[in-house]
Amino acid sequence: MDHITTAGAATRAPKTPLYRQLYFWVLTAIVVGILVGWLAPSVGIAMEPIGTTFVDAMKMLIGPIVFLTIVGGIASVADLKKVGMTGLKALTYFQVGTILAMIFGLVAINVFRLGDGVNADAGSIETSESAAKLIDAGANQEWWQFLTKVIPESMVAPFAEGNILQIIFIAVIFGIALNAMGKVGAPVLDGVQRLTGVMFKILGFIMKAAPIGAFGAMAYAVGKFGVSSLTSMGGLIALFYITSILFVVIVLGSIMAFLKLNIFKMIRHLKEEYMLILGTSTAEPALPGLMRKLEHAGVKKETVGLVVPTGYSFNLDGAAIYLSLAALYIAQATNTDLTLGEQLGLLAVMLLTSKGAAGVAGGGFIALTATLTTIGTIPAAGIMLIFGIDKFMSECRALVNFTGNAVATLFIAWWDRTLDADRARRVFNGETVEPMPAEDPLHLDEVADIDGDLTGYGHHAPKEISATHAEPAPYVGPASDVGPATPAGRRPAYSETN
Repeated sequence: MDHITTAGAATRAPKTPLYRQLYFWVLTAIVVGILVGWLAPSVGIAMEPIGTTFVDAMKMLIGPIVFLTIVGGIASVADLKKVGMTGLKALTYFQVGTILAMIFGLVAINVFRLGDGVNADAGSIETSESAAKLIDAGANQEWWQFLTKVIPESMVAPFAEGNILQIIFIAVIFGIALNAMGKVGAPVLDGVQRLTGVMFKILGFIMKAAPIGAFGAMAYAVGKFGVSSLTSMGGLIALFYITSILFVVIVLGSIMAFLKLNIFKMIRHLKEEYMLILGTSTAEPALPGLMRKLEHAGVKKETVGLVVPTGYSFNLDGAAIYLSLAALYIAQATNTDLTLGEQLGLLAVMLLTSKGAAGVAGGGFIALTATLTTIGTIPAAGIMLIFGIDKFMSECRALVNFTGNAVATLFIAWWDRTLDADRARRVFNGETVEPMPAEDPLHLDEVADIDGDLTGYGHHAPKEISATHAEPAPYVGPASDVGPATPAGRRPAYSETN
């Protein structure tokens, strides 16, 4: 076990008043946004720029944070083989998790068969202009393209376009090269660590506007789409939500129980991130907070930096449930009979097409259309049957994706024998724990507390503890140059005192 378990009696973190916690204000903003969109739709629609501006501001930081975190993690380890094994384990876990999620969706729609009786004529289905663009993109999407698109055309384009998969590729290559530089690259590593702290400080500034962003996004969604879609296709929406909840409780809950952790306590610990996702309908703004909280909970920095961003492209449990359920619903609604073998073939195709649209706007519909086009038996125009209610299912997809990535990171850390399960248990219980020995060269309250007094993160790292956080040890070179690696299995940052 690489991490040192915090000793001593359990100490409950002091309770922060509800009105000073970020999630309370985000939840309040969501409720107000729903009321505004419902009672004054035109006003709600006018709030769109508020929501999109906040989400854009968050996305602006995702690329740099992912890049710096991965580079810092890989460049700090003494054994690069461990990084490669971690990546292989993560991809294996992602595929297994995706298959289980798709099976849940297939079983649910086969049991309840909500599409029976719709009797939609695929030839007469009218396709809107926005939906037609997604259908065309999906029809031209090949299953193998996600492999070729991993390599960017330039070093700058992925950051400008927000392509997380390509940013991961650049970060891994850069981290490996920096690690191979040894002592010469130590100043660069030190700069990477300090830049990471700066990016999280900027994130803290932006997070103060989270309630305003959540209000704008929710007011627009309800004002634009109304609640009529909820009543007209409430059965399909309810089935998707129930299936997703069962997947989280049964599958992800069982994995957490295997780790001797409680999934409901983990969800409570991440409540600020969940409120942010609920308000913005996307999991991307919650990525930095998830990375920092998992690291504080006892997962090694390099594991978090590699698994979480990769999971955002490859471990989409909520999207997998949605794809299988939606594809079968369209088949039933258009009276397209599929045998068990054809349904399994559909699942196999979805395993590939779902990766091709990762991180792309309208990616769920593109992946669904690519799947239907590849199979050829289900009319792609049938996606118009569910196009109107997609917005009301996007929140659930994002929440399940987020939960799946949190659980995946904990499991991969256990698989690598680097998870401090006792520390994670205490953090999820809300107890006060000391900062990790090598959590960051900057003080924890300056980097990990993404919203100062408003977030619950400070509950686990009081400022009086953070104030004593030691500065990093001088650089002593890789294990192959000097001797055994540091106890935490990482190379300390360069110091001018060396």
